Amino acid sequence: VDVVESGGGLVHPGGSLRLSCASPSRVVNFYAMAWYRQAPGKQRESVASISRDGETVYTDSVKGRFTISKDSGSATVYLQMNTLQPEDTAIYYCNTDERVHNQRFIWGQGTQVTVSS
Repeated sequence: VDVVESGGGLVHPGGSLRLSCASPSRVVNFYAMAWYRQAPGKQRESVASISRDGETVYTDSVKGRFTISKDSGSATVYLQMNTLQPEDTAIYYCNTDERVHNQRFIWGQGTQVTVSS
């Protein structure tokens, strides 16, 4: 297992969650990484990415609400999600940044985020 996602849950609109992407083999330290999400009936999309140098990129729908970060010491990538909205409901995954790398880790189970009142 290259990555293990955690931290999802059920929150009300306007709430916050912090997702974690742990890497027991520490491979995340060698790649540009991204958080992806897949909502029911939709294709998986990248929502945030972070380069090895720490530069970040966000999809427009999450700009100003989500923050991606990385702790190289613990080989963990985080996604802080604030002001969550029902349309953020999805399974969230972490993997290599598709804009930078052709190689992808084997997809994990992801972590479910549900935003509902």
